Amino acid sequence: MPSQLVCRPERDLPVAVLRVSGTLDTETGGALGAAVRRSLAVQPAKVLLDMTRLRVGDPVALAGLGIVICQAEEFPAVPIVVCGADPRTRDALATDRDCAGLEFADDCDKALTEAEAEPGGPTVRVRLRPVPEACRQVRHLVTQACTTWQRGDVTATATLVATELVANVVRHAHTTMEFTMGLRDGRMVVAVRDGSRLMPRALDPAVTDMGGRGLRLVRELSDAWGVLPVTDGKVVWTQLTTGAAL
Repeated sequence: MPSQLVCRPERDLPVAVLRVSGTLDTETGGALGAAVRRSLAVQPAKVLLDMTRLRVGDPVALAGLGIVICQAEEFPAVPIVVCGADPRTRDALATDRDCAGLEFADDCDKALTEAEAEPGGPTVRVRLRPVPEACRQVRHLVTQACTTWQRGDVTATATLVATELVANVVRHAHTTMEFTMGLRDGRMVVAVRDGSRLMPRALDPAVTDMGGRGLRLVRELSDAWGVLPVTDGKVVWTQLTTGAAL
């Protein structure tokens, strides 16, 4: 009989809670990874992964969780807290070098209360339609946020990067998008989530080509950038290092 795994997201923001029940093995491991990426894509303060009702049928399947954590180290740099794992599962995760960024808690409700009490960084979130006007809107939002957060050192770069990410959705994805911008640990994260699963590529166009330079420009201006695939689309993200408040 096929194994069953249920991944139920109870909430997304400001702290995400993902309840997992059933059997984790090589057949269901991919579903767990997809569910965790989906929670990370919202960019919460933390992701609480409740494993109280999870049975690990094959420890090899835990490697998939390690892969997700490695992908999330740069973006969205959100701590993942494993709650209620049995001792064997907890030991397996604690000794996996790919899972070095994991935190552990015995009780998910207590961990949620503690996470909600922690201060979070400033964040801007807005949904935009895939129309040219969205580029003008996002330029205004980024300029306003940088002024409010006293990050004038990255205003020009952040505005250009954000405009290119939004323009890419307008030109290629043609779906409603969610633009997110926030400060974390001295880094400014700019991200756009859309509903297309077509992965973007940074091209190297010839001098005579009219287009194709958008993501190449993003790559050159950002300290780091990448794509987080989710079941209903993707998140294209960038990071910029900010200096002292200006």
